[in-house]
Amino acid sequence: MSNELKAIIFDLDGVVTDTAEYHYKSWKLPLKEEGIDFTEEENEKLRGLSRRDSVKTIAQVKQVDFTKEKEDEIMKKKNDYYQEIIGDLNKNDMISGIYQILLELKNKKYKLAVASASRNAKQVIRSLELDNFFELIADGNSVKKSKPAPDLFLFTAQKMGFKPEECLVVEDSKAGVIGAKKAGMKVVGVGPEERIGKADYCYNKVSDIDLNEIFK
Repeated sequence: MSNELKAIIFDLDGVVTDTAEYHYKSWKLPLKEEGIDFTEEENEKLRGLSRRDSVKTIAQVKQVDFTKEKEDEIMKKKNDYYQEIIGDLNKNDMISGIYQILLELKNKKYKLAVASASRNAKQVIRSLELDNFFELIADGNSVKKSKPAPDLFLFTAQKMGFKPEECLVVEDSKAGVIGAKKAGMKVVGVGPEERIGKADYCYNKVSDIDLNEIFK
């Protein structure tokens, strides 16, 4: 496969840094103000989704009806809380093993990019001091349809000048794996099998990723 591949596209949350807990806390606070109790288990259903899709999923799960105005209000509060929480993010918040993977791929001259549903992806990458690794950071502002649609991955490939079959995606969400496969890309999945089992290569955690296996 290594002869075909030219670009590696990384999801951000759960792959480069684990901000799931931060997202959970920043959703929980505005929902609590609405009298809604939100659990970590329910937060897992939002993995890989955009902010708008997340608030719609929350409404579905909690069986409540939000007006468009209420959705916008909750989303804004969520983002304000999130911005505050990630203010202290730094290079020590990288997921174990990811720096070594990025370094090895960069040394082998692969082009690297981030494709994340998060609208704060650029800020997070700056805070982690990883700017120099990535050719492109595509985020929730880049396309209208978020994961599991293939749009974000196709946008990233096009912007980098590569065909979908020349790209490999590293994802930790079901929505991300589905979107990358729809885009015609090979996928490395990180996490439990029920979440990422459709990926071409599956690993429990980032530090388990075997580049020799993938690029043989």
